[in-house]
Amino acid sequence: MLFDLDGTLVDSTPGIWASVRVAAAELGLPEPTARQLRDMVGPPLQDGFALVLGVPADDVPRAVAAYRAHYSAGALLDVTVYDGVPELLGSLRGAGAVLAVATSKPEPFAVRVLAHTGLDRFFASVHGATLDGAVRHKEQVVAAALAARPEGHSPVLVGDREHDVLGAAAHGLPCIGAGWGPAPEELRAAGAAAVAGTPAEVTGLLADV
Repeated sequence: MLFDLDGTLVDSTPGIWASVRVAAAELGLPEPTARQLRDMVGPPLQDGFALVLGVPADDVPRAVAAYRAHYSAGALLDVTVYDGVPELLGSLRGAGAVLAVATSKPEPFAVRVLAHTGLDRFFASVHGATLDGAVRHKEQVVAAALAARPEGHSPVLVGDREHDVLGAAAHGLPCIGAGWGPAPEELRAAGAAAVAGTPAEVTGLLADV
C-alpha cells in the first residue's frame, strides 16, 4: 500500500510556505497569495514555480535552489503528523500490509521528515523525487515503488491532490483521497476511487476499491 507524504501523512505547509516566500523574494517576485501557497504543496517543485508562480523556465533552477537552501536548513522539519495517521499505519501493518511512501518531495528530504516524525518505522521503503529533477512526477515515483516490490499484489495509493489520483491511474491503481488534506474537492474531480474524511476511514474504504 502506497502513501503520499505532504498533505497525507503530515501537514508540511509551514515549512514549505516559508521556503516559497524566501525563493519568491530572492527572485524579486510579488508575495505569493494564499491560493498560490496552497497550490505549491503537492506538485513537483519545478512545476510549482513555473505553473503556479509563473517563474520563467530559465529562472526555475534559481528558484528551486533558493527554496531548497532555506528548506533543507531546517524548515522541512516544521511539520505536524495528522491526527489518526500513526494509528492507521499501525493498524495496517498489524494486519500484514506492506507500506511504502511515494512522494514528489526529494527522497532525501522525505527520509528526514519521516525519521523526524517517527513515521519511518511503519514503512518498508521510501520513493521520492531526485534532486536533479529527472524523477519528480507522481507516476515516476509510483513506478519506483512498484518496481521495489514486484512480487506484491497491485496496491492502493492514498494521497491528497489530483497528482496522486492521476499518478496512480497511470499504473492502473486506485487512489483513496486523503480528504483531511488541503483539497478534498480536487480529489473527487480528479476521479479518486473514494475520499476519506479522516485517516480512520481509510481502512473501511479499502474493501471497496
